[in-house]
Amino acid sequence: QVQLVESGGGSVQAGGSLTLSCVASGGFYTYNVIGYIAWFRQAPGKEREGVATIRTGDVTTYYAASVKGRFTISQDTGKGTVYLQMNSLKAEDTAMYYCAAGRPLGASQMLRQESYNDWGQGTQVTVSS
Repeated sequence: QVQLVESGGGSVQAGGSLTLSCVASGGFYTYNVIGYIAWFRQAPGKEREGVATIRTGDVTTYYAASVKGRFTISQDTGKGTVYLQMNSLKAEDTAMYYCAAGRPLGASQMLRQESYNDWGQGTQVTVSS
């Protein structure tokens, strides 16, 4: 089991930026064999949705259409940390953001929560208009 801890959430005005961090620890021999680490978000009254994912130790990434061009996922393999740089934030980006680790099977599964087994506790992002 991989332990995941998110940080970096906060309140920002529309058009602003935030960077979230997700530190992975335990349950794996080396960070690169985890598979994928993804960011999901869930707004009140809405279903959890996949935002972006990155293959650990690789440059392969996938993004939801709603954030493509505004959000960037990256990683520091030496630190076992995945980042989500969020620019041009909108009020509709307001949500609890979670990171998750898993091994999705195929491109269509990359941003589905069923593909991920281990989850962090989340960090709140609030964007005011």
